[in-house]
Amino acid sequence: MFIVDSQVHIWREETPDRPWIPGARERMRLNGHREEAFTYEECLALMDEAGVDRALIIPPSWEGDRVDYALEACEANPGRFGVMARIPQNKPAEGAAMLRDFAQNPHILGTRLTFHRPIDRNWMIDGTNDWYWPLAEELGIPTMVHAPIWKAELGAIAGHHPGLRIIIDHMGIMARCVDDAIGYWVTETADLFAHPNIYVREMVDKMGPHRCFWGTDLTRLMAHGLTYRDTIEQFTKHFPFTEDELEWIMGRGICECLDWPIPVTA
Repeated sequence: MFIVDSQVHIWREETPDRPWIPGARERMRLNGHREEAFTYEECLALMDEAGVDRALIIPPSWEGDRVDYALEACEANPGRFGVMARIPQNKPAEGAAMLRDFAQNPHILGTRLTFHRPIDRNWMIDGTNDWYWPLAEELGIPTMVHAPIWKAELGAIAGHHPGLRIIIDHMGIMARCVDDAIGYWVTETADLFAHPNIYVREMVDKMGPHRCFWGTDLTRLMAHGLTYRDTIEQFTKHFPFTEDELEWIMGRGICECLDWPIPVTA
């Protein structure tokens, strides 16, 4: 089975010439991330140990909108990594220029937008992000979106831009919701299945396996003593998926969504 992790973060240590955004360490603790650097070399070693063929790098928010380290990982390990790049969502001219550059970069497979922090929560509804959707559709740039409280609004965007592929992060769950508390958020997200250009990493019953992608957010799991192998076996051994469903969920689906060809020898 060709296995692709649809979300990992990698980062270097904070230094004076590579500062993190204010308050980053506190948010890392609240969200369960480790604070020490997680390099692409360490990530690659864990992937090899667990049998993960590829990983999508989501540059972490604490480094701002920079993507240089993610691109370094791709260039150093051809075929193993791809990037869902961050952009300055509230700076249309700068963001549009970056999007056009990204569309020409073979390592950047799409972008990742966030609407869940106090700073960006209302950008989907107050006009700040309106410039993005038509341009991303025009350029054919798939877009990961974390917007837990704006499900209806996201559905409307999908309807207005049917050529834009939208991937919903974290099943659309509000941060730090666990156990029974996630049910409401999951149901809201699953109900967006009516929009064929919306994809979700799980929720197979409504979306179908072609539109649900396995992903780990690995550095959160490590803080709780879980391994890469544990996250794979949760799906391959403990969920009642067929072999065909697993093929799509564990790697083929995200690759087809992002036009990321799977090697013929895989």
